[in-house]
Amino acid sequence: MVKISIDIGGTFTDVVAETETGLSSVKVLTTPDSPDRGALEGVSRLLTQLGKSYADITAVIHGTTLATNALIERRGAKTAFITTAGFRDVLDMRYEKRFEQYDLNIEMPAALVARPLRLGLPERILADGSVLQAPQDAEIDALAAKIQSEGVEAVAIGFLHSYRNPSHEDYVADRLHKTLGDTVTICKSSDVACEIREFERFSTVCANAYVRPLMSKYLGALKSELNQLGFDGSFLMMLSGGGLTTLEQAMRYPIRLVESGPAGGVALAAHVAREVGSNRTLSLDIGGTTAKICFISDGNPQTTRRFEVARAWRDVKGSGLPVRVPTVELVEIGAGGGSIAGVDSLGRLKVGPRSAGSDPGPAAYGRGGENATITDAHLTVGNIAAEGFAGGMISLTPENAPAAITQHVQKPMGIADTATAAAGIVELADETMANAARVHGIELGHDIASFDLLVSGGGGALHAARIAEKLGIRRIIVPQNAGVGSAVGFLRSPVAFESAISVMALLQSVDAAGLSQRVADQLSDVRAIVEEAVPADRIDTSVKVEMRYQGQGLEIALENAAENFEMDVAGLEAEFVSKYEALVGFTLDNIPIELVSVSVTARERAVPKSQPFEPETGSGGVVTRQVFDLAAQEQVTYRILKRSSLGSDIIQGPAVVTEDQTTTLVRPGWNVRASDHGHLILDRSEA
Repeated sequence: MVKISIDIGGTFTDVVAETETGLSSVKVLTTPDSPDRGALEGVSRLLTQLGKSYADITAVIHGTTLATNALIERRGAKTAFITTAGFRDVLDMRYEKRFEQYDLNIEMPAALVARPLRLGLPERILADGSVLQAPQDAEIDALAAKIQSEGVEAVAIGFLHSYRNPSHEDYVADRLHKTLGDTVTICKSSDVACEIREFERFSTVCANAYVRPLMSKYLGALKSELNQLGFDGSFLMMLSGGGLTTLEQAMRYPIRLVESGPAGGVALAAHVAREVGSNRTLSLDIGGTTAKICFISDGNPQTTRRFEVARAWRDVKGSGLPVRVPTVELVEIGAGGGSIAGVDSLGRLKVGPRSAGSDPGPAAYGRGGENATITDAHLTVGNIAAEGFAGGMISLTPENAPAAITQHVQKPMGIADTATAAAGIVELADETMANAARVHGIELGHDIASFDLLVSGGGGALHAARIAEKLGIRRIIVPQNAGVGSAVGFLRSPVAFESAISVMALLQSVDAAGLSQRVADQLSDVRAIVEEAVPADRIDTSVKVEMRYQGQGLEIALENAAENFEMDVAGLEAEFVSKYEALVGFTLDNIPIELVSVSVTARERAVPKSQPFEPETGSGGVVTRQVFDLAAQEQVTYRILKRSSLGSDIIQGPAVVTEDQTTTLVRPGWNVRASDHGHLILDRSEA
């Protein structure tokens, strides 16, 4: 049995294999021009190490940022949008408010569909689902002719109130397909995001149509290449919400993959948090391009069904393209190993968000990169060593790192020496990430100092101690295989699928029996999707009800049992009032309660997976290296420890813990030990 997971990031592609004896991994540079090339290179290297062939692989699990990058870089298909006549400018009008009220120079993201290809069709369904005006065949055929003449590759269909009655979208899609055939992708908003709020629904279906040809071609080609090499197992994709789905569903709804890579890191964090008994966990995944933050309570990540992609203005909320898909609630910061450091127009040090990526990469990669990056700074101060970088897969040119820092940071800023400039780069990156976590915690009402910090990614363990110090956190967890954490997280994720039903009715007037039947039908649909990859007796289902006071924008989700689900109006009302008061501090008398939506989920039942951990013995003599400390303004002697040799004995810092895919920096004032599962636990030994 060999299960392979592949995580394609902006800088590195991580490949992990799980066999009966444990986990093995490799890290290779991403090949931006052809991502599947780097992925297959990593798989082949790993199989060679294990003495296995492609025929031995029972499952491949894949996560990628390709859909996100296509949206950010506008590399998707030429797309047309068919909507109710008179409403084609909804994509430009957005929320009819400014995300920065007093900034006169804000930039709104351009719509994915150019205005000439936003086509109005005379039709109308009312808010109650009744038909006011049916679409006419002649009008539909005229739109089909225009789509053909413009060379359109994908069509998004979004009509008013189709969440209530999708019949017009179904009819138009069927007639278009008869004319256009399979050469043009057709997506319906009632399939992709069947919920209220037309701008978000229209934005989501346009995004899905925009990336579907690209993703279908890429995923189909990757699967075909694997099959040609002898692979004949199941192929699963990581979803943004933390579950897995089949290749067919991923190709149909690629917009659900926008955060599939980072979701793997969160899945690993949730799994490890449960193993080590961490009830309040801050997950921090630092890769080559970005850092991702997510809060986890009792082993369950914070999730949402509203997300923004491709923010156009200083990473400000409201400036991106909204999508309504289930996703883990993440904050992303442009601070990874490849983030470029330099001096801004005011003479201040700046780190990120621009990244050197994998090509040309940091200066030390010796691939033509000339800019100073965070990786170059770590190499210069001694946090990492050139030998064995990325498991020996990348041969560094270490002398390039201080040279780049001298040229781009030290001399322009008049800093006394290169080591101080390099340490300043690392310190600013630490502050950027700590501040992002601090602000996100405040937004969610968390006391961040009461959380454990759980880190993953190639850079997580390097930055963890200093970030924890800035946040007042006293415990750090570094999982096994943290350097390829997202790929490991894929292997720990269940197959799952979620779907939502918009209701928008006063709770007291809801047709309880009718809604209960709709929920039962939806549960049957999502179960059928999960049953494509999981036996029926290993599937759990759940129902989540969203409610609000009439006219408010604050919606509160209530969990309900899925088995034999029936609407309990009185029970839901009492639970909503109690939760609203706990969240806001008061309730609203004489204001009716609205039932906004019901979402249903089918999920593979979790099976605990833990490998026994035994530390190596006979680690040899004490080896040290010098690390420059910014606060002390001097070199500090750090012990070098192999991670595989650490056991339950507590070791005082300063120390550097090395392994193939990452390095853990145990700063002065911290100690380190290994848990029963082999995860590193760092505790603060002084204030």
